[in-house]
Amino acid sequence: MNQPYLPIPLGILDMSPLLEQASPEEALERSVQLAIAAEQWGYDRFWLSEHHDMTQLACTAPEILIAHIGVRTSSIRLGSGAVLLPHYSAMKVAETFRMLSALYPDRIDLGIGRAPGGSAHATIGLSGNYLAHVAEMPERVRDLRHLLEDRYTVEGAQVTARPIAAYSPQLWLLGTNRKSATLAAEHGAGYVFGHFMSSNDGQAAIAQYREQFQPSQSQQEARVILATKVIAASTEQQAEELYKRWKQSPAGLAATGEEMPEPIVGGPHTLPQRMHQLVNDYDADELLLICPLDHYDDRMHVYEHAARWLAVPKSLS
Repeated sequence: MNQPYLPIPLGILDMSPLLEQASPEEALERSVQLAIAAEQWGYDRFWLSEHHDMTQLACTAPEILIAHIGVRTSSIRLGSGAVLLPHYSAMKVAETFRMLSALYPDRIDLGIGRAPGGSAHATIGLSGNYLAHVAEMPERVRDLRHLLEDRYTVEGAQVTARPIAAYSPQLWLLGTNRKSATLAAEHGAGYVFGHFMSSNDGQAAIAQYREQFQPSQSQQEARVILATKVIAASTEQQAEELYKRWKQSPAGLAATGEEMPEPIVGGPHTLPQRMHQLVNDYDADELLLICPLDHYDDRMHVYEHAARWLAVPKSLS
């Protein structure tokens, strides 16, 4: 009899939401506890998002929370999903994640994106003319790659992002369209397609990424992570009940109004089948799961059940 798990790595993308009237301190500690549990459940990656001046999301600096979680865990890969590169210099980002790589060897992922991460006024307060910085995204990605490969120059002089750790952070580019796929392929980075935000052109974007991929110093082959919403439970009926409750919540109604992709819903029988189909449809190498539920305990149970039905046991990996 075939085992229900997927033969690919699983990760979690956590946005440190403030749920159930939690304080920021409580929301951040919930992220820490989720990371600790995820490591025990067999997840390979735990990533944190970056958002600014958003009342329901607590994490504005994923690199700081990564450093804190690194102390509380021992093996799970930790990363950003994503550092919003238009706001920052490539040099500072490279230095920060090389520091993390020195502290937590072979465990750090540097996921970058081009979204503003907040309102127009928040982005102005953060970095000024965001649109001008977005136009510079290809150059910033190039500079970041060169810094991570120790071949960055300023006015002809070598400039090095230190410390030079034994392991370099893995570079990933997050996006939802062919433009982001092309940029990831051009620079030999991994590509994360945000299926939880948009399914439009996803299969075409991933196919284009694989076709155009150019090996880099740190990555020789194309690699795709599909980031998708999930609702899992111990039985099919419980999973459907959680889904119905989510659909009637403000978050579920908003997602319907914006025509975002639906979560993958299921229990021990249907969830592996549906995930297998999704992985095959999008030619994904890994999955990054996002639970949309608005209660902390429900979210923990979803991730635990998803790992139970999908994660490859460490003894077999």
